[in-house]
Amino acid sequence: MNAWIDDEFATLDLNDLRLDKRARRILDRFASKPSLSIPAACDGQEAEREAAYRFFDNDKVDDFEILRAHRHATVQRMAAYPVVLLAQDTTEFDFTRPNEVVAGAGPLTSETRLGFHTHVQVAFTPARLCLGTIDADTWGRDPGEFGKRRQKRTKPIQAKESFRWVQGYERACEVAEQLPNTQVVSVGDAESDIYECFGAVLSAEPKRKADWVIRAGQFDRLLAPNEEHRQLQQALQHRRALGSFDMKITTKEGRSARDAKMVVRSATVTLKPPPRPGTQPRLPQVTINVVWVREANPPAGEDPVEWMLLTSLPVETFEQACLVADYYACRWQIEIYFKVLKSGCQIEKLQLETAERIKPCLALYMIVGWRVLYATMLGRNCPELSCEVIFSAAEWKAVWTVQKQEPLPSQAPSLGVFMKLVGELGGHTGQTWDGPLGPKRLWIGLQRTTDFGHAWRLFGPEAAPARARKSAPAKESGAASV
Repeated sequence: MNAWIDDEFATLDLNDLRLDKRARRILDRFASKPSLSIPAACDGQEAEREAAYRFFDNDKVDDFEILRAHRHATVQRMAAYPVVLLAQDTTEFDFTRPNEVVAGAGPLTSETRLGFHTHVQVAFTPARLCLGTIDADTWGRDPGEFGKRRQKRTKPIQAKESFRWVQGYERACEVAEQLPNTQVVSVGDAESDIYECFGAVLSAEPKRKADWVIRAGQFDRLLAPNEEHRQLQQALQHRRALGSFDMKITTKEGRSARDAKMVVRSATVTLKPPPRPGTQPRLPQVTINVVWVREANPPAGEDPVEWMLLTSLPVETFEQACLVADYYACRWQIEIYFKVLKSGCQIEKLQLETAERIKPCLALYMIVGWRVLYATMLGRNCPELSCEVIFSAAEWKAVWTVQKQEPLPSQAPSLGVFMKLVGELGGHTGQTWDGPLGPKRLWIGLQRTTDFGHAWRLFGPEAAPARARKSAPAKESGAASV
């Protein structure tokens, strides 16, 4: 079993030691073969497969406890860094099936597409190193509510899905309270531009406050009556530019690739609270800082690339404003995290029949997703570390022998050197045109690394004789009955 799993589940408590043991075993199998089905991850062993399905069907097993243990380990990792960004976002998992309906699944973008929505909060360093998942909430929408947008507008914020953004910030504050020596910054996309989020900032106790960066979804937000300008964008347009920087813009639908000059402006403004039917008392005014990053001269016929960022961080200088923009840019890492879960771990292909079974399985794969991203970025950010911070001796020795075809070095190679070998196993060439090693090639390489490591332990020069292996007591005796 991977040593890191014991660290990750050090506080796991499913009220049954056999279930705790089984959770570790399943996570080990998922981590070793992240893109395979549950039966394939169990190496086709019927007892292991049935034990895994019984685990997910057990009433004592829930996603909250699995993620609570992972969150505890994540917070411990966060304590080692002066600044940690908590990116939150919502994604959907499509479980539409032609001949059956997954119990608990709800409509997605149409009544015929069924699945679940998950709101996740993931910790990253400013250098893009993924530290783990802090919070996750998975639900299926009520089919009876589908398409009733007008009625939803009259609901209190606490009854809306968007309230999860407010709760996400509150949980970020809880983490900030646990980490007095770490600056915790909550980062959200335009969906989190909800006035009640700002209200949560005001109501948070000073010792619990996390900083925040939110991309504005409403440039025309009204400002307080005492402000010089009526709307948010007007106030920024009249501000002197703090400076500019060059940025490469990639191509996508309706946008050409180009080198752009991005102009940076900032301001401090007081927002006028929007009317909320039935809200008593009226929402308070909120004073916030704003950074506006906008392309200076976009090509003819194309809209400028721009971000308007609302924040609690200081923005008086060009350097401060650029730091806010860089923190927001880290939010893209959560999109890669979702891609790992969907394309790498194949979450949407799980053959589980109910939400109660899918949720704990998804929680385990979230830990796998963290591990893949962690290995990817640690190899880039800390290439001088020993590869044994992530890989076992059997794994690096096996991969070295296969890929290098030369005698083993006297000590473990560096992480940078070894990650290149793992990437090659996944099809990464290492050439400039191929870009840096990414999660997709890495998870393929990790699967092969695990297989080579198992083979090395069984048949390598340090393996026990076959007779000794046969006489050794079976591991995890009796656990298959869980």
